Order: sequence, then structure tokens, then C-alpha cells
Amino acid sequence: MSEDRSAAEARGDQRTVTGRDDEASALLSLEGVSHTYGEHAVLLDVDLDVHTGDVLGIVGPSGSGKTTLLRILLGALTPTTGRYERRPNLRAGYVPQVETVNWQFPVTVAEVVLMARTTGRRWPWPSAAERREVAEVLDRLGIGTLGHRHIRELSGGQQQRVFIARALLGRPDVLFLDEPTSGVDVRTRHEVLHLLADLHDDGLAIVLSTHDLNGIAAHLPKLLCLNVTVAGIGHPRDVLTPEILERVYGAPMDVLEHAGMPLVIDRAEGTVLDMRRRA
Repeated sequence: MSEDRSAAEARGDQRTVTGRDDEASALLSLEGVSHTYGEHAVLLDVDLDVHTGDVLGIVGPSGSGKTTLLRILLGALTPTTGRYERRPNLRAGYVPQVETVNWQFPVTVAEVVLMARTTGRRWPWPSAAERREVAEVLDRLGIGTLGHRHIRELSGGQQQRVFIARALLGRPDVLFLDEPTSGVDVRTRHEVLHLLADLHDDGLAIVLSTHDLNGIAAHLPKLLCLNVTVAGIGHPRDVLTPEILERVYGAPMDVLEHAGMPLVIDRAEGTVLDMRRRA
């Protein structure tokens, strides 16, 4: 990558980086997108293209606009200003934060997955074809034997796989995940990372938000650093810099290199930074 291109990408200048040809081929495209709630601006002048094969992480503190940006990309929210385009007939899947789920609701794994079919089915009796489809997607995610289990009986990693399975039932072209490793242990975080890598290898575009700079964000091929405006977009080595991180989080941070990846250090505490503490 040339120096000029790297600098443009780190600034978040999508029009400089991608060009009109790439923009025209994008699954999703935002140009000059802003969104306000009342008089409060949560996004300002965001440019972003999502292409087939992309894996994009959106990082920033609470209140930075990450969830709003996900909702706009998903098509669930219309931006106040700016241009939003998506490829015709694009299929999108969404995985919410598991921390927002009511685990006492009496429902099995298979029933959770079938909730993806909100129209065109004979609820609550699934057809034989639907049962086969659910079994196939559960098998694909390594939880094929758990269809009859109650969701509260599963481990954190298994629960996350259930909600990914529900999103995959619609055979999406792009998968959106809101904080997929929030509140989980290190083992579950690794499981989710490996699963997302496998799904990407199968051709799925992935967009996720995360607070976890070192556990998740540093392992992704592309990051968007957001705090209402885009402070940088590009490879973690290009955007996880002290200058960009201070603009995003409002505090001085140091960045070291470990095993070829950036490692973010909270300068005030002298410790590896787990951004979930700031959530």
C-alpha cells in the first residue's frame, strides 16, 4: 500500500481510498451520513463502503455512535442527512448483544433460530423443510446436538452461536454483530473469533462493533475508529495509534507491538487496556 493511500485510509477518507468504481460495487455505501436525536448529533459526515469479503470492526467509547451506525447500515434506521445505498436484494443478518437477552424466556435453541422466519411460515409448527434447514445451520456452527436444549442451559459461546445461527437462517450476504464478545470470557472470545473467520472464509461479509481493542479489534483486518465522526479507518496497525486513540477516547494511550499486532496500553494505569471497562 502506498504512503498516500495509507494516510488517506487512516484519516477515514473513503472517497480517496476507494474511488467511484469501488463505491459502485459496494454492498452498502454511506456518503456524508449524519444522524441526530433531537438536537444531539450522534453521527457526523460518515463515509463508508462495505464490500463482499470485508471484515470491519467499529470501535469507540459508549455514546460514540457505533450502534446507530450499525442500525443505519442494517437498514433499520434512516439517517438524518447524507446518502445511503445498498445493493438490490441484499440480504443482511443481525446478531444482538447476548447481554440484552432474557434467558428465562422458555424457548429452545431450535425455536430461537426459527424466530428468524417472521413471515410466510405456519407458526408455531415448523415444516419438515424448516426443521431440516435449522438442523443444517446448527450443524454448520457445531451445535447440531443442542436443538432441543433450553438456551439458558448453554455456555456463553454456545449461546452466541445460537444467535448467529438465527441470523444465518436467512442466508445473508452481510452479517452485523453488536458487541459479540461483550461480557464473555477469554475462551468464548476466541471461539467467536474463530467462528467469524470460518464464516468469512465461506464468503460472508462481516461488520461488528466492539469495545475490546486488544482481544477483538487488533485481530481484524480493518477497523473504523468512531466518536461521532470517523477518526480513522484501515488496518489496526494504521489506526490503533496514540494520536487516533486519543481523538476517539479522549485520553492519552500508548501502543506497543506484540507478535506483530498493536497492543493498546492505558497510559494512566500502565496496564493493557480492556475497553469493556469503559462501556
